[in-house]
Formats: sequence, structure tokens, C-alpha cells
Amino acid sequence: MNKTSAVRVVERVEPVVGSMHWDAAETPRRLFRNRLLQAFPSDELRRWGASLDLVRLSSGQVLAEPGMVTSYIYFPVDAIVSLVCLTQDGGSTEVASVGNEGVVGVNLFVAGSAGTTQAMVQVAGLAYRMKLSLLREEFNRSPAVRQVLLRYMQALLMQSAQMAVCNRHHTVEQQLCRWLLMALDRSDSNQLSLTQEMIANALGVRRAGVTEAASRLRKAGLLRCQRGKILVLDRVRLERQACECYHAVKREFAETAPPLATDARTAMPATAQPTLHLHAPPAPGSERSPIVVKRFASDMRPAANGSHF
Repeated sequence: MNKTSAVRVVERVEPVVGSMHWDAAETPRRLFRNRLLQAFPSDELRRWGASLDLVRLSSGQVLAEPGMVTSYIYFPVDAIVSLVCLTQDGGSTEVASVGNEGVVGVNLFVAGSAGTTQAMVQVAGLAYRMKLSLLREEFNRSPAVRQVLLRYMQALLMQSAQMAVCNRHHTVEQQLCRWLLMALDRSDSNQLSLTQEMIANALGVRRAGVTEAASRLRKAGLLRCQRGKILVLDRVRLERQACECYHAVKREFAETAPPLATDARTAMPATAQPTLHLHAPPAPGSERSPIVVKRFASDMRPAANGSHF
């Protein structure tokens, strides 16, 4: 009797809230709100950047895991994705995380599978979605694309190694400070929509340990905890409380994916072509955040809800 492998084929159903188009005079890489995408040469992005769709990811959504076949990779904008290793008894520990400095699924086009890690959305938000087959093509075809992605993979491995050291040698309070600072670096706000239980699962520690650490930081005036939200009040002091792992990881990614161009965090540059301001539907419980997406007027198409983008 032949055995069948337990493989889940998953078709992505994230809502598409926009896509990218530009004219010949524009520099496409400055239009993207992802640091790794901005690290690619403009000539490369000009060829395949328009194939990316802007999608909304929801908290808890699994993008990849062992035994799961997927056709897409994701470049986060303001979403944060945890790469976690799972144990047989249901335990989990975050071995790396991905925000607007990187891409989720880089191991898929190299190894062809998710390996032993699960990619789960920790903080809901937007991301650029791209066909895995297209990125694999570009990786094999273009030395420039290959160089950017190999440098990113090196930084991701370094982050994983640094977090292993952090989990073994540093206190829960230091780990919490490091985790919050990394999340702040990927956000435009000092308020994070997440729970202490989510952080405890990511760090692989008891929730009580995170609660105690957060309580000490709250009493020291560094942060304020509300239901499902953490507001950082004093980032400078929070950095002093964190271990050296935060700065080590930050330095590594600063070389791989430089900070976002100033005009990429707000609006995209205006040109003679018509510009459409697209308001992405906010995630439940979050403040409305307008996302400006440029399209040609002749290329507008109806969305599922009847509006056009």
C-alpha cells in the first residue's frame, strides 16, 4: 500500500488592496515601502515590480509551514511575521522575524520548502505579494537580484543565531525590550497592536514571565499596557534596558536593507499621470491608515466591493 504525504496546498485569499504601476520617467524602487525592495536596482524593479500586489495580512495567519505548499512570497510593509520552530508537544519559539526590512519565504525558492519553520503573522498589516516562481526566475537570471537576496539571507541567519544566544543568556525583561524595539523599528507608531501572550509565544517563555517583565517596565515609566495594545513611552530608556542583541541585529540589517527613502513612508511622488489615493481597509481595532497607490487611469479595474483602484 502506497503512503501519501501530508501536503497541504493552500491558495492565498488575502484581499488585494492595490498594485504598482509607474511611467518611464519614475524611479520605481522609491515607490515601494519595503527596505529590501528598495535595495534592488531600479532597472530590475522596472521589469518585474509591477507584478507585486499590495495585500492585507491578518494576525495569526500562517503564510508557510512544514508540509504546506504555497505559491507566493511576501515583502511586508507594516506587518510583522514570526518564523517559529514548533515542538511535538505544541511549544514554539521564534527563531527570526521579518518586517519591512525583508521578505517572507526566502527559503522557499532556495530549498523548495518551508523546512522546519512556520511563518505566522504576528502583527497585522500590509505586504507586497509576489509569485514564488517569478522571484526564483529573477534569482537565477540576475546577478544583482541574487546579490541582494544572498546578503539578506546572511542577515537572516545572523538574526537567528543572535536570537538563540539571547534566548539562552539574557533575561526575559531584556528579551522583551529587544522584541519591542525590533517591532518599533518596523512600525510608524510607538503603539503596537499585540498581546503579552503573543510575545510570550514568540519568545518561548511563560506568559507570567512576560507579564512580570512588562509590569516592571510599566512601573519604570517605559511603557503602558492596554487590552491588546502596548504603548512605548520612553524608547531611549527601553534601549538601555535591552541586551546587545538588538543593536547587533539592527546593524546587520542596516547594511543589507538601508532605511526607507523619506518619500516612501507617506505618499508616492506626483507626476503628470493621474494619481489615485487608495484607502486600504483598516484591520479591526486599528486606526485608519491611508495608503497611496499609483495607477494609470486607463488601468483602473473594479474591486470585489464595487469600488475602483
